Amino acid sequence: MKPYYWESAHGNFGDDLNLWLWDYLLPGFREVHRDVLLVGVGTVLNRDLLAPGGRKLVVGSGFGYGAPPDISDAGAWDIRCVRGPLTAERIGIDRELGVIDPAVMVADMPEFQGLAKIHDAIFLPHWKSTVGGVWPAVCEAAGLTYVDPRGDAKAVIRAIAQSRLVVAESMHAAILADAFRVPWVAVSTSSEINSFKWNDWAATLGVTYRPRPVPVSSRAEAITKGARFWGVSYEGKSFAPRPAEARPDGDTTVLARTDEVGTGLRGMAKQLLAAPAVRALRQAREAEPQLSADAVLQARKTRLREILADIRQDYF
Repeated sequence: MKPYYWESAHGNFGDDLNLWLWDYLLPGFREVHRDVLLVGVGTVLNRDLLAPGGRKLVVGSGFGYGAPPDISDAGAWDIRCVRGPLTAERIGIDRELGVIDPAVMVADMPEFQGLAKIHDAIFLPHWKSTVGGVWPAVCEAAGLTYVDPRGDAKAVIRAIAQSRLVVAESMHAAILADAFRVPWVAVSTSSEINSFKWNDWAATLGVTYRPRPVPVSSRAEAITKGARFWGVSYEGKSFAPRPAEARPDGDTTVLARTDEVGTGLRGMAKQLLAAPAVRALRQAREAEPQLSADAVLQARKTRLREILADIRQDYF
């Protein structure tokens, strides 16, 4: 099988974990049925992303953008489960097949066991918020550790596991935090954050997606997102962000970007303008966090293990 996932040019740990997660969940899958596409973690059940033709094995993927794929050809689609009941309804299958996002199984991998807590609270933005944003400086002022979602997936996940609290704009930051039993608080900096996919996952665990609003951190970020900054709307404006530095790798998850605040009068002005974002992140850190019930999470993981066992029996 060949694993399929959405690959961001910037990098996104929630998608990049497909590169190695399936070797743990379905060892040896790469050597069998090379004509089958394994569609796993990510919001990839989209007619434009998944080309027609060929056989597809769907394990935990989600819908959230564009038009759902045409799954009427049973010979081309083997859908064992999807991310949640909203995805199941949208693509026209039984709600009971909305099991869980397979990323929760990362917490069972031996290399992530027994990690010491070294971060009090971390912030993981959506990867789009890293374009034009000054979040490392905002986090420093707010008393949080900034973790770049574009970093090496395993390094980002270790940072989540080694934290006592995760403030998450990235959905997979919350998914992984919950899997590692780390309390989390959802936030959102713009209307671009996809609430459908958050609610899809939340419904599987009995938690509620209620993101706390956080203002964008800079004018450049506002222009990139078509958002408002200090009362000025940048909707419809065009903006070419400065090229990002090379993607972080290894254990480097706390980063300074090419668009960092800097020093001098300009830096002081940027810090002043980012004050609302600092205040909102500080308040998010102090807010009541969420965590799914142990029994609910374990039941969902048990069901996914049963599905994986059936796949091994049918394909291996």
